[in-house]
Amino acid sequence: MSSPLNYLEKFESSISKTNFEKLSKEERQFIEEKAFLYEFSFQELKQLIDFAIDFRMWHEEDITKLFKDEYPNRKAAFNDIRNKWQELRNKPNSYSKFSKELYKDDIRKFSFTKFEGEKTGFGSCPVASPGTRCCNLLTLDAVQSCGFDCSYCSIQSFYNEDKIGFDKNFKKNLENIVLDSNETYHIGTGQSSDSLMWGNKEGILDALFDFAKKWPNVILEFKTKSNNIKYFLENEVPKNIICTWSLNTPTIIENEEHLAASLDQRIQAAKKVSEKGILVGFHFHPIVHYENYLTEYEEVYKRLINTFDAKKVALVSFGTLTFIKPVINKIRSRNFKSKILQMPLSDANGKQSYPLEIKREMFKSAYEAFKPWHKDVYFYLCMEDQSLWKECFGYEYSSNNQMEEFMKMSYMNKINQNK
Repeated sequence: MSSPLNYLEKFESSISKTNFEKLSKEERQFIEEKAFLYEFSFQELKQLIDFAIDFRMWHEEDITKLFKDEYPNRKAAFNDIRNKWQELRNKPNSYSKFSKELYKDDIRKFSFTKFEGEKTGFGSCPVASPGTRCCNLLTLDAVQSCGFDCSYCSIQSFYNEDKIGFDKNFKKNLENIVLDSNETYHIGTGQSSDSLMWGNKEGILDALFDFAKKWPNVILEFKTKSNNIKYFLENEVPKNIICTWSLNTPTIIENEEHLAASLDQRIQAAKKVSEKGILVGFHFHPIVHYENYLTEYEEVYKRLINTFDAKKVALVSFGTLTFIKPVINKIRSRNFKSKILQMPLSDANGKQSYPLEIKREMFKSAYEAFKPWHKDVYFYLCMEDQSLWKECFGYEYSSNNQMEEFMKMSYMNKINQNK
């Protein structure tokens, strides 16, 4: 054992490199007391602090109650807490103790800001990575940051989540984009913000509709968790525009997709848009693994099949939670309740996600549930390991380019049939 003075210096020099300040006052005092008692190493201390944050976030017993009164040594103390943390991650999450009330003190507040972009945020999908099958989606950043507050969202690590940014030059910059009229493009607007929640604020939908009319060889996809479809119902919509909804079970929407529209609201909005003759699609991304999740998701799948005509649905995609370290750190920095990080994380092409065996179960079940739509709708896995395609869908693509080609051909066929 080192002298108390030496450990004090060690503690004070290392604690600032951890999430110590994110703990409650009681937890900070407790961790500091145990650190001096057992003289935890920096890595042990860092992990114990993250464990404490996770226990509180998961709405489990806090670390002050999980510590035993006495341990024989430092290693035994650390291993006991780590094992309790691991046990919670290894069993299916249960939302039985969760409610909207747990989020009421952390309701996000945001403000609007304007900036002058030198060029439109036009680029490639920001989450593409080697080892996964990607559709080579092009993206348009119509708005920077989102007004919803989904606990798992990666946008929160890219922007100041308290500011929603609108580009004053968006219309002009969009007009300056030059495309090849002989090529088909698939462009999405839902990567940096929700595509529809803002409506036509700052003229963004006016500009995007004009862009779609100018370039009929563009498949322009609006992706949303909103039910703000007023502009679409009141205006003539170019046939090359597709409206897609990101859907989830009521359990996940209520507990993890804060401020977004309910499942009923999203489905009703999609139905109204579809009835106007606009192609729609659905994204189940992320599918979340929790207690009884397969049954709950299957109920949503069946509801879509019973509500929509497959010939008017362009796509259904599946994907799941995948994290980079900055997003995990951002989630831990929030003072809210979430089960999202209470999952068995494993390496997924340099990121963190569910093990492949869990993914096989969730994707195979989802695809089989949509059997009545297999001939009429384009199905795909979004940014998932290449090996999962054959096992879950019964077919696979040899390359990203081949997947992109088949996807665009399917969408364009639907668009042409819909004229």
